[in-house]
Amino acid sequence: MTQQPHDPAWGRPAPDLADTNDRLYTPEDLAAYAAGQAPPDRPTAVPPPPAYPPPASPPAAAPPAAEDEDAEDPRRFMTATDFLDRRAGDADPGPATWGWRGRARRWSGGLVKPRMGAEELEHVQDRRTIQRDFEGPRTIAFINPKGGAAKTTSVLAAGFTFGTVRGGGVVAWDNNETRGTLGIRGTRSTHRNTTRELLEDLGRFNDVYQSRIGDLGAFVRSQGDAHFDVLASDERPDVTGMIHADDFNAVHRLLERFYRLVLVDTGNNMRAENWLAAADAADLLVVTSTIREDTGYSGLWMLDALQDAGYQNLKYKTVTVLSDPSDQVDDKLARDLVDVYEQRTRAVYRVPYDPALVSGSVVPYDQLSAGTRRQWLRACAGMASAL
Repeated sequence: MTQQPHDPAWGRPAPDLADTNDRLYTPEDLAAYAAGQAPPDRPTAVPPPPAYPPPASPPAAAPPAAEDEDAEDPRRFMTATDFLDRRAGDADPGPATWGWRGRARRWSGGLVKPRMGAEELEHVQDRRTIQRDFEGPRTIAFINPKGGAAKTTSVLAAGFTFGTVRGGGVVAWDNNETRGTLGIRGTRSTHRNTTRELLEDLGRFNDVYQSRIGDLGAFVRSQGDAHFDVLASDERPDVTGMIHADDFNAVHRLLERFYRLVLVDTGNNMRAENWLAAADAADLLVVTSTIREDTGYSGLWMLDALQDAGYQNLKYKTVTVLSDPSDQVDDKLARDLVDVYEQRTRAVYRVPYDPALVSGSVVPYDQLSAGTRRQWLRACAGMASAL
C-alpha cells in the first residue's frame, strides 16, 4: 500500500496523487477535496491518465449555496416594467418655455435650448402629480361652517384645475342640505335639474349594466372647456324637504360609478346629516377660509369639533386653502392663520385675490389670472398627493 505524503499546511494526509489529473472536477469533487475526503466514485470510460505532481495548493472550495438569499430575494434583475419605469423617471422635461429661457429658445429658432428653471420644473411636476392614477374613485369635501368662507369658489376653481389638467372625469356636487349656490356660479345648462330631481329618478340607474354616464347628462351641468360637471343642489322654491344621510350615500355611490374624482361643496350646518355623511365619505377634507379672523376661527372651531367627535388622523386627512378676499390683506393675520393651520392640517395653500372669483356671478374660467391658476395648480397637486 502506497504511503501518502503528509501535508503539514493542512494537518491531514494529502489527497491521493492518482486522483489529481486533468479531468474536469465537479462541485462535489472540489468540496470533498477541501474537506480532505476522497472524492465520490465515478465510472470512467477510459483508463486514468498518468499521475502528475500535486497542485501547489488545494482547489478553492465551492461557494456556499445562495438558496436562502434567493428565497428572500428571488428576483435579481430588472424586469421589463422596471425598465420602462426607470426610463419614464429619467425622461427629459424638454427645453424651457417660460421667462428669458423661453425667449432665448424662440429668438434663436430653437438653436439655443436652455433647460427649464426651478419654477417651470415645479409647474411640470405639479401637473404630473395631478394626473397621477388613483386606485379607485376619490372624494374631496370642502368644509367650513361659516358662509362666505370661499367654499363654492374653491370647489369651482378646483374643478377647473383638476378637469383641465386630468382631462375630465371630475364632478363638483353641491351637497347643501337645502339650497346652495354652486349651480348659479357654474356654467348654465339647458336643463334645471338638480340633486332633488336625481333622487326622484334614481331608480333608472339601479341596473349597473344598462345605466350610462350619458344618462346623467339630464342632471349634471357641463362646464365646457373646464372639463368637469356640476351637480347643483335643490333650486325649487316650493320644496321644503332636506337632504339626509341616506340621500347623500345613494347619490355618492352613483357618482363614484361614473367619475374618478368627486368634489363636494358642503353647507354651513355641520350637524346636518348630509354634512356628516360627506365628512365620513371623504378621502380628503379641505378647510377653506378667507384671510379674515371670523372665517379662520370658524374653520379652527370645526376642526376642534371633528377632533372631539373622534375623527382619526385628522391632521393628515386635511389640507387648508386660504383665499385673499381683496387685493389688500392684513399680512400679520395671514401669517398667523398660516401658522395655526400648519399645526392642524398637513399643508396650507394661499391663493390670491381674483375679481373673476368674487363677482358673485358665473365664474369665467378663461378670465382667471395667471397667479390664480398657478396657486390652484399647486394646491390641487397637494390634494392629489394626499389621496
